[in-house]
Amino acid sequence: MNNNPRLAEMGVQHPQQIEKFAVYTTDSMDVLHIIYQRKKGSLLPVSRKYKFPRIKKSVMVDSGTRQTDIVFESSDAFREALHELEQIRAAKSESADLAALITEEIRLLEEDIKLRTEYIKSLVKKI
Repeated sequence: MNNNPRLAEMGVQHPQQIEKFAVYTTDSMDVLHIIYQRKKGSLLPVSRKYKFPRIKKSVMVDSGTRQTDIVFESSDAFREALHELEQIRAAKSESADLAALITEEIRLLEEDIKLRTEYIKSLVKKI
């Protein structure tokens, strides 16, 4: 099952290649700009823009005079896509942190093995 149904619906086939994204609003549209990390020579686009229309709602400002004001909200599709992108970014961050932790553990293990080897060699010299 796809972990990113909204992104798949938008046509994002390789979410693991997403490098970064930006969000901004123009007129009555929310724009999601996704930038991919592609290999050199790839025919796939490096970036894509997705536009989501903002939802126009009438909100009561003053209940005594029944005065209303028009407010624009982001669409559900936009918010879901943004949430999925945040999850992808968090997962990448976790894996990068885990890789750094494993690298540090390997370095410490190598130091420990080096010290133990030197100690054993000093014992052999005493014989």
